[in-house]
Amino acid sequence: MRIDILTIFPEMFDGPFSHSIVKRAKEKGLVEIHLHNIRDYATDKHRRVDDYPFGGGAGMVMMIEPVLNCIENLKKDRDYDEIIFLTPDGQMFDQPIANQLSVLKNIILLCGHYKGIDERLREHVITREISIGDYVLSGGELAAAVVTDSIVRILPGVLGDETSALSDSFQDGLLSPPVYTRPADYKGWKVPDILLSGHDRKIAEWRHEQALERTRKRRPGLLEDDV
Repeated sequence: MRIDILTIFPEMFDGPFSHSIVKRAKEKGLVEIHLHNIRDYATDKHRRVDDYPFGGGAGMVMMIEPVLNCIENLKKDRDYDEIIFLTPDGQMFDQPIANQLSVLKNIILLCGHYKGIDERLREHVITREISIGDYVLSGGELAAAVVTDSIVRILPGVLGDETSALSDSFQDGLLSPPVYTRPADYKGWKVPDILLSGHDRKIAEWRHEQALERTRKRRPGLLEDDV
């Protein structure tokens, strides 16, 4: 899989993509992540990427030309399954969307800034818009890092245990059940006996029951479709 990220702050991705699972996936050759500085595609000597909005008002707007120049340059070499704009008013990102994106071959993530991007890019170029929550960030870089991490971790071969991602919260519409590790008794705080029983079927049933109960208490909205 290849992920191209368009940004005016490529250095913000040094930390998230240089450690842990994303780093491992890159080293295994399971994903390519390419960062592109939109300023490199500006047409003036000051590498300007923003301008005042028509009609007045506060804030600046990302210009069409630098963004489109970058996208068109990338499209010369390959076709893209999705060109995604990270924006607060996009579709709310969730696990099913991460699953959908993980099976694609090439995607572009565009990080917005200022008051957003020229609307004509959204009308004619962007194929999908995604939000990671009902709040506003300073830019789309953190959102792009979140989306990238959630996609990469479920690519086949990335995790040491292929079944690990399948038991994550939201994969089956439920929150994950509680988990425990050694010691079995710490200061009188004991691990549930069922987990020490070695009875796989009963343990699986217990985990499902716990997942349902936790979801009812913490995120009942996830169960509404099943009622």
